[in-house]
Amino acid sequence: MIRPIPTLLRLPALKPLKPTTRAFSLFPSSTPSNQNRIFDPVRTPNDLHTLTLLSAASSRPLITLWTASWCQTCQTIKPLLRQLIEEEKVGEAEGGLGYAEILMDSTILGDLPITYRISSMPTLLAFSRQEAQFDTRVTRPEDMRRKEFLREWLVAEVRRGGRKGGGGGSMFG
Repeated sequence: MIRPIPTLLRLPALKPLKPTTRAFSLFPSSTPSNQNRIFDPVRTPNDLHTLTLLSAASSRPLITLWTASWCQTCQTIKPLLRQLIEEEKVGEAEGGLGYAEILMDSTILGDLPITYRISSMPTLLAFSRQEAQFDTRVTRPEDMRRKEFLREWLVAEVRRGGRKGGGGGSMFG
C-alpha cells in the first residue's frame, strides 16, 4: 500500500479575498472622469446612438458638429472648436464633455439629419441624457466663428449636464 508523504499534502493557509470597490466605468480608469473626450466621426445612425448612450452613462453632454467635407465654413469652425475642447479644455472644470463630428456626406447616414432637424451646415447640437437640445442648437456661422461665444455655449451645455433640457420632456414630467 502506498502512503502519501505528509509534507506534500500541506497547503499554505489561504486568506479570504477582500472584495474590490472599483466602480463600473465606460471609460478607462486612467482617464479622469471630467476629462473631455473626442470621438471618431459619426458615419452611421448606430454610431450616434452608441455615443449618446456613452455620454448619458457618464452624465456628460455629447456635443455634435454636423458637417460635410465640401463645407468651407465647417472647415474653418472645426479647428476652433477642437482647440477649445482639446487644448483649452473648456468644460472640464464643469464635468467634461464628449465631442463628435457628424459627417453629413456619409452615404449611410440615412435620414439622421431630418430626425434631428438639421437644415444647414454647420450646426452645433448638444445631447444630454440622449435627448437632442433643440432650444440651444447653434446654426449661425457668425456665432460659431467667435471663440468667446463657443466657449460660453460649451460651458452652458456642460453645466446642463445630465439634466433635461430642450429636447422635450417625458410625458410624466
